[in-house]
Amino acid sequence: MDRATLAAYDKDAAAFAQDWHDQPAPRDLQEIVARFFIKGGATADIGCGSGREVAWLNAHGFPAEGHDASEGLLAEARARYPALRFAHAELPALSGLASGSFDNVLCETVIMHLDRALIAPSVRRMLELVKPGGVLYLSWRVTAGDDARDAHGRLYAAFDAALVRTELAAAELLLDAEVVSASSGKVIHRLIARRRDPAS
Repeated sequence: MDRATLAAYDKDAAAFAQDWHDQPAPRDLQEIVARFFIKGGATADIGCGSGREVAWLNAHGFPAEGHDASEGLLAEARARYPALRFAHAELPALSGLASGSFDNVLCETVIMHLDRALIAPSVRRMLELVKPGGVLYLSWRVTAGDDARDAHGRLYAAFDAALVRTELAAAELLLDAEVVSASSGKVIHRLIARRRDPAS
């Protein structure tokens, strides 16, 4: 994670958490997850923030745990959802998470906060977490032109979707679209990939 971005999330975790929870529910994301994720399958939310999606996943048949690089946001998540599991993990290493241990991996608008050089290894690592036949959901905020920072200092890396597609070449792409998020109103790119099962 970009250090300035992480510092911004840690410094203003409560405000960010409240803002996300005040946004409209991400109905489009929820519909996509319900369509593509494996029901009842072990699920990881990488970059879970304040836990909104982890709560929804658990309530809708996708037993999920959340992972984030920001201790401030993890504290918000644990306070809001004390019965759910949240743990510290940082891209690209995601230390402590075993390869092939999840049926579903969700990473919603996170990778644009990474230095461009870390995006490809982060995508590779998240695909590694998925069991053969399992599903990876990736999205990121689209930034045109050059890398940018917002008023909080958060990095929004500008990169072509081909950078991500290349790392998913061995997987089966189920969805590849640029859309406006129903929750944030921002332009995001979504990719959903199924990890191929070598036995099939």
